[in-house]
Amino acid sequence: MPNKNVSPIILFLRKNLKRLEASLFFLKAILNNRQFIYLSCILVALSSALAVIVLKTFAHSVFRFANYIDNILHLPYSNSILPIVGILLTAFVIKKFLDGSIEKGTSQIMIAVAKKSGIMPRKQMYAQIITSSLTVGLGGSAGLESPITITGAAFGSNYAQKYRLNYKDRTLLLACGVAAGIAAAFNAPIAGVLFAIEVILADMSVTAFIPIMISAATGSLVTNVLLKEDILLSFHQQLTFDYHNIPYYIAIGIFAGLVSVYHARTFRKVEHFFDRYKNKTYKKALIGASMLAILIFFFPTLFGEGYESIKILSNGNPSKILENTLLNSFKDNDIILLVFVGATMFLKVFATGLTLGSGGNGGNFAPSLFVGSYLGFCVAKFFSLIGLSDNLPVSNFTIVGMAGVLSGLFHAPLTAIFLIAEITGGYGLMVPLLIVSSISFAITKKMEIHSMDIKNLADKGQVFTSDKDKNILSSIDLSKHIRNDFTTITSDSKLENIVDLLSNTRQTLFPILNEKEELTGVINFDSIRNIIFKPFQIKYTSLQDVTEKPEAVICYDEIMETVMDKFETYHTDILFVLKDNKYLGYISKIEVLESYREKLKDMRIE
Repeated sequence: MPNKNVSPIILFLRKNLKRLEASLFFLKAILNNRQFIYLSCILVALSSALAVIVLKTFAHSVFRFANYIDNILHLPYSNSILPIVGILLTAFVIKKFLDGSIEKGTSQIMIAVAKKSGIMPRKQMYAQIITSSLTVGLGGSAGLESPITITGAAFGSNYAQKYRLNYKDRTLLLACGVAAGIAAAFNAPIAGVLFAIEVILADMSVTAFIPIMISAATGSLVTNVLLKEDILLSFHQQLTFDYHNIPYYIAIGIFAGLVSVYHARTFRKVEHFFDRYKNKTYKKALIGASMLAILIFFFPTLFGEGYESIKILSNGNPSKILENTLLNSFKDNDIILLVFVGATMFLKVFATGLTLGSGGNGGNFAPSLFVGSYLGFCVAKFFSLIGLSDNLPVSNFTIVGMAGVLSGLFHAPLTAIFLIAEITGGYGLMVPLLIVSSISFAITKKMEIHSMDIKNLADKGQVFTSDKDKNILSSIDLSKHIRNDFTTITSDSKLENIVDLLSNTRQTLFPILNEKEELTGVINFDSIRNIIFKPFQIKYTSLQDVTEKPEAVICYDEIMETVMDKFETYHTDILFVLKDNKYLGYISKIEVLESYREKLKDMRIE
């Protein structure tokens, strides 16, 4: 019986969705695996692209509305108020409807790939869209690309689970969703492919490129058809490279690397500031949003993604960026403009940290482009003002700077190079893009081993997607390999009793436990072999005399990489496992290596 309270539209959608699912199951049955994957990557890409359109359109509409109000009031009041509303609404939705938490950042995709067999929570298919549209759409100083990639990955992962695809195909479709999301967000299919490969998947075969390329092309095509061009970050001026400016591009590369390190480290400090409000959701949101509102009041370009101000800086009329600010009357003063842009560049990290740390949802992809463009403008403008060069192309430097900071923060130079090349509509700046991105990457890689998104995870040893061996080890669940079939002895046992045990078991190691079940020592049969068959010595030898200190132990929550290191350090095939000092059992090196070999077979994406 149909529910009379359900809308006819919802019933219609449910009915047609079931028909679509049935059709796909039928196609899966008649198509070979590769053909079904090609079909699936298109469907996943369409879902990701539609999510991009919803997010981008909403954020752009709110930005236009805020500007309309500003033009009436001539003061940035609305730009200050809207982010407070957006962050509070985001906190409310997360607490009431999303179980009080939501995973942020592309690191969540990496964890899914490295540790969870490519499985992502179902709620990620809609949670990111709702929360990031409230945060960024209403002026939070963050980007939509991270929520877009998580949404796309969730579409791919859950689609694969729905149609019972294996780990390889599930991870491949996850990457397809990511590629389609980036391609649709920037109308940059090559950048989408490279981002999926360079950031998400570190190990894959050539055949996996085809579905990812199809997804990226599909996402870009949907954007071309359905999304207005002014919503996207794109440039139309003719950009040319003059080799005489190479020293200045090298300077930008160096500055981009240093600014990337500053941004990453400062962002972490701002986020950690909110740890004191961990269980005070609304207080944290109100404090962070209020501080953000003050920043936006004085620096209105910190409102939202900031792509509009990037376009202003690169279009030859940068003074327009001071409109509707407290410095509006100084629009013709180049020094004031340079100071304002420079200050905004350094404050962007605080605005983004406040947005995300206080409970908002978004990412650092757009802020990296924002900071990079402001950096490029400042460098070109500064050299021009001091008379070192009178004809530096400010637009070129503004655009190339984006690649520098993006490359530095995310350790993704190829993505940075081709993203900027695609959104500028040509490859006239390929040489400076290569110079700036490579220098910035080299500097940040030297100072920050891991990219911004996975720094915290890497510090905990949870995920290393650029290292396949560590990836596989981190995906092995220690708890599933703990065995407790060893016979244990109590600390008050007699040595004669142990001799009786030896005659009835092949066990060579005997854990000694006290009354609290804590491991106090180990009896090693090989160590007492010379006295075990001498009754006189057994009689006059105490348990303490043959007890060895239990050094080959691990904690229940240790990472697998550390576990393998301890196997090698102690030259043992057995490690005892403790939890809160209590004995749980042991793990075998042979079993761990067997699990590693099995996962190695499954993790090759073909």
